[in-house]
Formats: sequence, C-alpha cells, structure tokens
Amino acid sequence: MLHVQCSHRSSLLIFCLAAFSFIEHSSIQAHKSNTIKTSIMSLSNNENKCTVTVVGGELLHIIHACIFACVLSQNVLILNQSLLSLVSPTMDSTGGNSAHVLIPFLSASGHTVNLMTRRPQAWSKVITCELQRPSKKKEMVTYGNVNHPSADIIQAVKGSCEKISSNPADVIPDADVIVLCMPVHQYRDALNRLAPYIDRTKKEVFVGTVYGQAGFNWMVHEVERNYRLENIVAFAIGLIPWICRTMKYGELGVNYGSKVTNVAAVTPSNKFDRLKEIFFDDITVRWHGKGEFYQACSFLSLTLSVDNQIIHPCRCYGLWKRYGGKWATEDEIPFFYKDFDDVSAEFIRLLDADYSSVRDAVRKAFPERDFKYMLDYLTLERVTHNSKHANIKDSFKNSEQLALIKTPTMKLDDGTYGLNPDHRFFTDDIPYGVLIARWVGQELGVATPFIDEIIEWAGSIRGEKFLKDGKIDLDYCLKDKSKTGIPPAYGIANVRDILD
Repeated sequence: MLHVQCSHRSSLLIFCLAAFSFIEHSSIQAHKSNTIKTSIMSLSNNENKCTVTVVGGELLHIIHACIFACVLSQNVLILNQSLLSLVSPTMDSTGGNSAHVLIPFLSASGHTVNLMTRRPQAWSKVITCELQRPSKKKEMVTYGNVNHPSADIIQAVKGSCEKISSNPADVIPDADVIVLCMPVHQYRDALNRLAPYIDRTKKEVFVGTVYGQAGFNWMVHEVERNYRLENIVAFAIGLIPWICRTMKYGELGVNYGSKVTNVAAVTPSNKFDRLKEIFFDDITVRWHGKGEFYQACSFLSLTLSVDNQIIHPCRCYGLWKRYGGKWATEDEIPFFYKDFDDVSAEFIRLLDADYSSVRDAVRKAFPERDFKYMLDYLTLERVTHNSKHANIKDSFKNSEQLALIKTPTMKLDDGTYGLNPDHRFFTDDIPYGVLIARWVGQELGVATPFIDEIIEWAGSIRGEKFLKDGKIDLDYCLKDKSKTGIPPAYGIANVRDILD
C-alpha cells in the first residue's frame, strides 16, 4: 500500500456502503486552493503514514463520501460496496454518482485511491469527473442511452484507482476517518457492520456522513455502547456539498459546483477545527473556490433543518394530489423540480411551518444553545446557496442544477407509471425524517397537523402505520430494529437526552 508523507498526519476512512449501484443508468440526483505538494512513498510504522478509506456506496450519497476524501495530505482508499437489497423495475440509481466525482478529485489531489465494490469488473482504472456549467446551446448530448442538455466543461479531472476489490475486511482496520455515503435508512446497519473492524488502539477514529439527516450522533453513540468503543469522534455534514451525477457508470461523472456555505456538526465539538484542517476545506474549496465549512452547535440543528425530508415528501404528496400519483405514459410524468407547482409549494410551506413550531420549542427547551444553523427551508437555502428567492416555487423552477431530476416512478402491471413507494424519498424521509420531527414535537407538546397528514398518506401507500390515537405508535415503530430513526429506537426515552 502506498502512504503519503505530509504535514497532515491523520488517517481517514471514508466509508460508503451503497445500495443498488448495480443499476446501469442513473437518474439525476441532487446534488482551487493552492496545490499542496505531497510526496508519495512506501512507509512502514511511520508517524507520517496516512490512510483514507472511502467505503463507497449507494446511489445518491456515494458522491459525498468521496469528495470528503479530498484531503490533500491523505492516502485515500475508496470502498464502494454495493448492497443489492432493493430490486425494482425502476429504482434510484444515483448511488454511483459520488464515487465518479471523488475518485478523480482524490487521485488528482495526490492520494492513492482504491475502490471496493461488488462490481469491480464494471469500473475503469481511470475515472473522469467533468466540472460543468450550463451551456447556452440548446442541443442535447447523449451519454449511454440517456439524453442530457449540453454543458460547458470547465475542467476535466482524471483520477485512477490503485486497487478495485470487493473485500472490505482488509482496509477498515486501517481507517482513521469513516464517512458513510448511502441512503439515510442504511446508516445504522452500516455502522453496526463496520464497528467490529474499527481499530481500538488508535487515539481517535472519525466516523461521519455527508448528509446529516436523522440524528447521526444517536446512531454512533449506540454503536459505541454496543461495541465498547471509546475512541470515536462523530461528525455529520448538514447538506451534500455539491450536485453531481453519473454519465457513464465506472468511467465518467460530472460536478456542477459547490454550495456557498456548508455546515457540519462534530462531537466532541472541539474536534471541528481538526476536521476542517484535514478534511472539510479540501472537499469543496480546493475545487470550487467556495464552500467553506462552519460548525453547528448540535446534530439536532441538522436533523431538524436538512431539506430533503421537507422537499421530497411534499412534492410526492403534491403529485399524488394533483395527478393521483399515476401517469399513462412516461412522457407525461412531470419533472420533480422543473415542473414544480403551486400545490407542492403550499405543502412545503405547511410542512415547514410545523417544523418551525418544533424548532421554536427546541430553542425554548434548550436556551443554552444558539441553534444558529437550525433554519427554515428558504433561510437555509439563502445561507447555503446565497440565493435571493422570494418563494419556494421559484427556488426550484429556476434552478438549472435541478432541472433534469425526474420524479421517482415505477412501471405498473397495467403499463402505466406510478410513484415508486420504495424510493428513498419514502424510505429515508418519512421514518428517518418527518417522523423524528413528529416525536420531538410530541415530547415538547407541539401540535403538528400537516406532519401527521404526510405521515398518514405515505404510510397508506407503503402499508405502514406509524401513528395511533394521535400519537406515535411506539410498539409498531420499534418492532424492527431499523424501522424508524426516532430517538427511542436508540434507547433515548427523554427529550432532554437528544442533544450531543
């Protein structure tokens, strides 16, 4: 194995377990500073030895993990382990997106990159990531069997994998930083699979995720207890730092730019500066000249602010209300964002209003915290994107980056197309999103009528019943270990114990 001699002497493991990356064509998913010269050399038992492992992953989130590994002074090992757990006629296939960005970013930054995947034969030795911006040209460009609008290529970043393998056991023990890049509902199982391999002799091991929904600290603390781990530093990035997608699986990805501001939570909190030094700044600023990271006072700020859990259920509910969630032909299916309508915008307003009531109650319950980054949807967008949108609808319809994201549908037995209830918009954003806000509100005495309406609707099309007699049905929610992400699933019964 190659090691990197450099000023930063921490090893990173960016762990990214992903599901469904066997899908051959992906739907679009949203989502330079000075060069630091490093000398790569073979080292053994040397304090300068740096190892970064990215255990790669699912669809949408693989991208994020890889970008994290962009630490100039680290030796990066990306493990892209595909979990073939959801087989459906049409499935979210964005899981490989992140790997197609991170491998080039990390390799071009002087890191040694290895890829762990159950499809090693599908990956090229050289991966290219194009940094793109929308083109004024109107013609379409075909990648594989998918048409995309033409774009101007700002830079083509090429990187290579030193090793492409399907065996995770060889690399996890070497990791000092583990980053999960996968659907939120898979975090907990992934952490439990990783925990036995974490090196207990290391002074500290950073364990984090690129998307901070669902109380990531609760999950990590559960693993610490179960496996008696005493050297873990947990961290989560609030929102995925950029938008990217796969053009040709295993060979070509594109990146459309970074958010202006990124937010992360870390516990113990005094480790933030260290992560910023060796990791955060390098995954965005190095390539885009923006995207600096700031520290949230609590993981709860991310849990009650991240946008997917608000946007996705409301848009799907709006499509259900307006169209019955069903279309005769594929061409009739509205784009998820570009065709955003007043019905969906009103639902977001109503859901975010319930969230705001919960946030206000949290501030009153914990006055010692500033919760600077626990924000409503539009304020969060203005902070992260420096946008000036006056309303929710315009923020989506006018977005060039989100324009081609399709509505998650599946072909039905009668030949029509319907909303796909097994998509992560349902499996992540209800039990590991909206339901958590419902629990916090319930414990703090806050009524959440539209949250209840969303939960009941989503449950009706998935055969789930999270509420009973006006309260969360704990017997139902806790009968399976990973069914929901509410605090009682981790043994947290008192709302006073939800902060890190």
